[in-house]
Amino acid sequence: MRKVVVYELLSLDGVAERPDSFFADWDEVMDANLDAVIAAQDAVILGRRSYEEWADYWPGSDIEPFATFINGVAKYVATSTPLDRDWANATAVDGDLVEFVRELKGRPGADIGVHASISVAQALLAAGVVEEVRLVVAPAIAASGRRLLEGLPAGRLELTHGTTSPSGHVLLDYRVLG
Repeated sequence: MRKVVVYELLSLDGVAERPDSFFADWDEVMDANLDAVIAAQDAVILGRRSYEEWADYWPGSDIEPFATFINGVAKYVATSTPLDRDWANATAVDGDLVEFVRELKGRPGADIGVHASISVAQALLAAGVVEEVRLVVAPAIAASGRRLLEGLPAGRLELTHGTTSPSGHVLLDYRVLG
């Protein structure tokens, strides 16, 4: 069965919103980590806000390898309204997101990624359909903004890998338990 993998950029105080405001550096270790994450995925779940922002940005971007990945991958958008921007391989999720993801996990394929969409990540974590959480933590305090894990029920994670990049970012991979 396919895995759902949440990949998020966070500040040290857990803020996931507007990571461009606290991510000042990007290095080769972070690149290699992102390469490994996206190489294992053939589908992405996005929230409506992330979809709209990314549909405006990524089709014209040359930031590799993510531009090629996100422009070509199957994108499923959690929204209650039709998509008003064209972006290759994007489909609105019809009905309940959690049920859709459970059904998608049962189809043949590779990992299913959740990138940038805080509310989608929170909903899927709360529903128990996420197998892995991969975090890149910036050496910065954002002080305000939506936090990835805020409001979630208690749960346990098992650290499967951790490293520090040359620019001081901490890369943490967790398996979600139970």
